[in-house]
Amino acid sequence: MRVLVTGADGFVGRHACAALRAAGDEVVEVHGPRGEGISSTALHFDVADEAKVKAAVSEVKPEAVLHLAGFSSVAKSHQNPARVFAVNTMGVVHLLTALRESAPKARVLLVSSGEVYGPVAEGTLATEGHPHVPLSPYAASKSAGELAGEQFFRSYGMEVILARPFNHLGAGQDPTFVVPSFAAQIRAIGLGTVDPVLRTGNLDAIRDFSHVKDVVDAYRLLLLKGEAGQAYNVGSGEGRTIRGVLEEMIRLSGVQARIELDPARLRPSDIPSLVADPARLRALGWNPKLTVADALRDVLGPKVGVH
Repeated sequence: MRVLVTGADGFVGRHACAALRAAGDEVVEVHGPRGEGISSTALHFDVADEAKVKAAVSEVKPEAVLHLAGFSSVAKSHQNPARVFAVNTMGVVHLLTALRESAPKARVLLVSSGEVYGPVAEGTLATEGHPHVPLSPYAASKSAGELAGEQFFRSYGMEVILARPFNHLGAGQDPTFVVPSFAAQIRAIGLGTVDPVLRTGNLDAIRDFSHVKDVVDAYRLLLLKGEAGQAYNVGSGEGRTIRGVLEEMIRLSGVQARIELDPARLRPSDIPSLVADPARLRALGWNPKLTVADALRDVLGPKVGVH
């Protein structure tokens, strides 16, 4: 199938494009606005720019769309809510409006986030029917984007499917996110370029981690078999504390370091526990093939010498 992938130059987008091509799909990549010196066969535009989204969709006329483009940082979303909503909510509206006009039969996977659920009682798995209680502009903008997708499905019969991924890890993730931030610090300690101190935010939060390669496999499955109008959690169903993940990273790396709380790394609001119930996705035949340890090794990269 001919798949338009927005956010193809991002962490998940690069893995998704590789997986789609390996499965034999024709992929049309959408990257952010073209910068100086960038040469690429990809389309380049900001999803908040309605005219450019419309022109691109009219040109490509995709059979399927994987919509990954978005403002992805929960922490940074508190600093610029207007931009977050322009990209994560209005970007969805612009895309679906353009598809309704030029490719109304396209299968569309809107990638939202498990963050829309907000706090879930520890020991409880979030099902797709769990109420939305967003605690950040990021989560609120994703929830609003979902509402837009549901409206286009109900009003116009468009084939819109919703994915709610939980935390996912792998090579190439931006170091502003928690696990890659740990990895960058661990590598520097291993090289002896900094003191053996790991600076962290809240380590008691419980999260659901998956390997990014399993996540993109889920996205392709949802494009093929997901039911329009339905939401699907993408997660392992297992909760781990951030502290537990960090301790495993330290063990895998072989470094010796002490852990210190850095108040600057604490969020204005945080969710104590957020773990997926992935039963609906598993019913379609999805089963993770990789472990969290596999993902952490990919994030850490080649082992460095310990000084």
